[in-house]
Amino acid sequence: MRLRIVLAAAALLTAAFAAPATAATSGGVNDPACRPSSAHPRPVVFLHGLGATSYEDLNYLQEHVAAQGYCTFSRTYGAYPQFPLVGGLRPIADSATEIKQFVGEVLAETGAAQVDLVGHSEGGFQTLYVTKTQGIADRIGSVVAIAPPTHGTTFAGLTKLAYLLGARDEVGAALTAFGCPACDNLITGGSAVQTLTNGPIAQPGVRYTVLTSRSDELVTPTETSFVREPGVTNEYVQDTCPFDPVGHIGEAYDLNVWNLVTNALDPAHATKFLCTAGSPG
Repeated sequence: MRLRIVLAAAALLTAAFAAPATAATSGGVNDPACRPSSAHPRPVVFLHGLGATSYEDLNYLQEHVAAQGYCTFSRTYGAYPQFPLVGGLRPIADSATEIKQFVGEVLAETGAAQVDLVGHSEGGFQTLYVTKTQGIADRIGSVVAIAPPTHGTTFAGLTKLAYLLGARDEVGAALTAFGCPACDNLITGGSAVQTLTNGPIAQPGVRYTVLTSRSDELVTPTETSFVREPGVTNEYVQDTCPFDPVGHIGEAYDLNVWNLVTNALDPAHATKFLCTAGSPG
């Protein structure tokens, strides 16, 4: 909890510095009245990580992207009704169905033909999984996956991750009551990993960017995040900012990641930026 507070404070203090001086202000955060502009015709849907919710983990990144003129949307997925403050615990396939429905709602509200997906950790995995498995690839313009456990992970700390991203007491109670099916799905050889990696991951017509850190300590080996297929851009944060020590949780709050995300959403107008030092946690 303390780490998230520190990271959030740092993000708030430096967001103005990270955003271009010419940033548009016509975007919105979870505003059903927001209408995509000609410059940013696709709303951006943000998918949080394991144990988190729509108002933590990616909420500051969402606000940053909205400040660039995008309509942005997020919703907590994968929560048990008894524990609404703990998202992402339910089976990956169940959450994917929720996300598909949410994408449909965003498209209906905004009148857009497609959305872009941005996710962190489990949410990054879901950007890939939903696009492949839910029959809506034609409604997805681009995918930006931050530190996804694409090929599963060798570490045994997925439950620890849920505690770090979520409300500790709520997470503990939810895990005691229901366990973490998503954790089982995401380990190396897990059922969701097998479904995602059985055949090509990248879908025709979708632009993919996978971002991760060489210092990511939770999705390991870090190379397992990447999708080595045509049409996919795989980047380490350190390819652009070699001295950034950012770790797994910090990637959601890291200003360098924020800039890489906005460049991935609009590569035709990608901008250079001054690198900063992220949190190694």
